[in-house]
Amino acid sequence: MTKQEMCSRPELRAADDAVIKDAIAHADPMVLRGLLYQLTGDPEVAATGVKTVLAGYFDVAAPATEADLALLRRKGAAFLKAYRDSGAGDIAVGPPERLAVSLGLMLGQTLEGENLQHHVEELALDPAVRSLHWQEKPDPARLTDFTVTVIGAGMGGLNAALQLRKAGFPFTVLEKNTGVGGTWWENRYPGARVDTPSRSYTHLFGVDFPYPNPFCEWRENVRYFDWVADNFDLRRHIQFNTEVKALTWDEAAGEWQIDIDGPDGARTIRSRAVITAVGFLSRPQIPKIAGAEEFARASWHTARWPEGVDLKGKRVAVIGTGCTGYQMIPEIALEAAHVTVFQRTAQWLFPVPGYRSPFPPQVNWLDRNLPFHTNFMRARTCSLDRIANVAEIDPDFKDPYAVNPLSKRAREGCVAFLERKLGDPALVAAMTPPHPIWSARAVVVDPDYCILDALLRDNVTMVTAGIERLEPRGIVAMDGTLHEADVIVYATGFHATEYLYPMTITGRGGQTLEDLWAKDGARAYLGCMMPGFPNLWTIYGPNTNGALPVASFHEKTAQYALQCMETLVLGNGGAMEVRPEAFWRYNLLLDERNLQKVWSDPRAHNYYWTEHGRSATMNPFYTAEMSAFLRKPDLVELAIA
Repeated sequence: MTKQEMCSRPELRAADDAVIKDAIAHADPMVLRGLLYQLTGDPEVAATGVKTVLAGYFDVAAPATEADLALLRRKGAAFLKAYRDSGAGDIAVGPPERLAVSLGLMLGQTLEGENLQHHVEELALDPAVRSLHWQEKPDPARLTDFTVTVIGAGMGGLNAALQLRKAGFPFTVLEKNTGVGGTWWENRYPGARVDTPSRSYTHLFGVDFPYPNPFCEWRENVRYFDWVADNFDLRRHIQFNTEVKALTWDEAAGEWQIDIDGPDGARTIRSRAVITAVGFLSRPQIPKIAGAEEFARASWHTARWPEGVDLKGKRVAVIGTGCTGYQMIPEIALEAAHVTVFQRTAQWLFPVPGYRSPFPPQVNWLDRNLPFHTNFMRARTCSLDRIANVAEIDPDFKDPYAVNPLSKRAREGCVAFLERKLGDPALVAAMTPPHPIWSARAVVVDPDYCILDALLRDNVTMVTAGIERLEPRGIVAMDGTLHEADVIVYATGFHATEYLYPMTITGRGGQTLEDLWAKDGARAYLGCMMPGFPNLWTIYGPNTNGALPVASFHEKTAQYALQCMETLVLGNGGAMEVRPEAFWRYNLLLDERNLQKVWSDPRAHNYYWTEHGRSATMNPFYTAEMSAFLRKPDLVELAIA
């Protein structure tokens, strides 16, 4: 896409100068810096200065002075006024060769090579840039024969389905739920929302989707996934209420036997290839607590929140204080008679202003009326290198609580936030984690109202003594105190490290994935392929948490898988798998790099690090590295039969 066609933007044409000035005052100034330069090539815009500021837990670029900020706003308003006065018609994005400079101006850094290519893709100027573009026209018979089954209709599965259809592959999507959205269809607890910017939690083809919030709650996420399914007519390809029980590779036939259980009962289907898109936070985990079966009242996991439940007047006990617990507790505290919070380990809190609030209407106005505003806003959030920098262990940096100077600054900011909100030194100590920042999953919170405010309420009690047992009336803590409850909510996470659980997957020679992963947990080549399991690709597989935003990882992995399928369809065999030596070479590098990240710190206890002494979830690479790995299949590392 090189220009935008917006029916002459009647809203902009009707806007007076005051409306335009007010809207520009709400624009991200660094987005203005990059976007205005791309549209105009104005050297005064490029000459504005930049400084680094701490935002939450990482450094970001910002205008250096008030004068720089004023210039960007003045230039932005002038551009929009001139565009309005010209009729606000079709407009070109500017020369492609200018994008490197424009993106660099927005991000405050120099972009080149794979890093530049990734950011240009993330602009979504070409929403189909991560689709399969056939090298040559495939033989119709071979293409028709190459059937694909996609497991899961969440973010990854919907994208895979759309890309398969674009490429012409016959495919079916199997979804265990009654609707699309995956984890966002299932997680409907109070306060459930994304903790990454919603602009980057959107496929390239959804760049203009009208998100009302910078961090959308579950209802808006479901609305987006429904839009994807309906706008691209994907529901007709999806079999709902259908769960995959087992996958078995049929060597003689060169295809997968897929045992499913659906509305018509148990049956078996077959396909040449399988893409799993089941996510890794999809199967609830409930801890084994003595006496759990004796509790006489209601209880449920957060991922199984009862529709229409009313907590008014109820005494609610919450077990677990990870991201889910910290999101939920402040919301139910506004409704319940009393909330008892059972906390084993505190988590780091990163205050983000406006986290629970909608965008100011001026930002949505800019989305509709400032050309390519949504594109540049998306690209502003598309790298996770800032997290990687904070998480990198500097062996020469000596501090008991931090691993590098950035980590120390982030910790100091987080502790100051605790002190400012809580005041009470004892409560600050209870809410200060023993582990360094990012050795466990941190939690984004709204500084105006969050878990810290909830803990100060008269109707909230935090228990850190641990749980001894449950009994009919409630929960008995390790200190012998009985905490009575009408409802127990388990905010205890998922089987995060048990990828593809509980499916039984059997590959060549009768080997199961359980066999492959028995020694030291789940592994995959590039997060998506395993030796001995031909024509099987995993979306959001082992070690795909990090390096790339979730949507980007899904899209790049799907494109990689389709390029592999392209190789087979164009006549180069019928089955493909990663060679064992390539699988282990990648995984040894991954493990080595993970040991250089703060999540290898033994003081943290969570799904980042497993009992095998390694991480099955975290990806230690930088954005450009992982993007390059997935750019194009290296056929030398793949066995084709």
